[in-house]
Amino acid sequence: MLILGLDTCLSSCSVAVCEGPRVLAHAREVMARGHQERLAPMTREVMAKAGLVFASLDLIAVTVGPGSFTGLRVGIAFAKGLALALDRPAVGVGTLEALAAEATGLVFAAIDARRGQLYLQAFEDGRALMAPDALTAEVAAARLAELSQGRPFALVGSGAALLAEAAPGAEIVPAEGADARHVARLATTRTPAPLRPLYLRSPDAKLPA
Repeated sequence: MLILGLDTCLSSCSVAVCEGPRVLAHAREVMARGHQERLAPMTREVMAKAGLVFASLDLIAVTVGPGSFTGLRVGIAFAKGLALALDRPAVGVGTLEALAAEATGLVFAAIDARRGQLYLQAFEDGRALMAPDALTAEVAAARLAELSQGRPFALVGSGAALLAEAAPGAEIVPAEGADARHVARLATTRTPAPLRPLYLRSPDAKLPA
């Protein structure tokens, strides 16, 4: 099965084409903004590098959040449009789950959500131990202690540094965004369904009064 993986939820843009577990081509660029302008050209470049035409794809996979409101909408809209044009199924993958795939064993994926919060989710050997949640740093640190129970673990993501003091023995894996190779791999365990963004809090931008 040929899978196109996409991620634009955080501070990077990532695209990968995989055939099962085998990565055929991959690209990833760190960027604070500009995902909308870069995603389509990057996808074309990755497909060309893999020597494939879009019609050969079997599945489109994309991160659906949590993440930046603009970034996750860019990825979801692109994936929806491509899936519709190709008449192919699409699958959504949680950003925190894709981040957690950077490490093994007990892993806490943490995203700096600003406004004194983190998006946090814990996994053990790929199995979720909690639902994704928006927490203060203090509550997140307590969740680390509660779920780890003294066992070694890894902290992955932009929020890892904010929790490092509460977990001095943890393996720190900084990541600007999810790797599309993990997104594509995780998609093989999903049932295609309508793509919906995962929002854990209301947007920062407000309409004028």
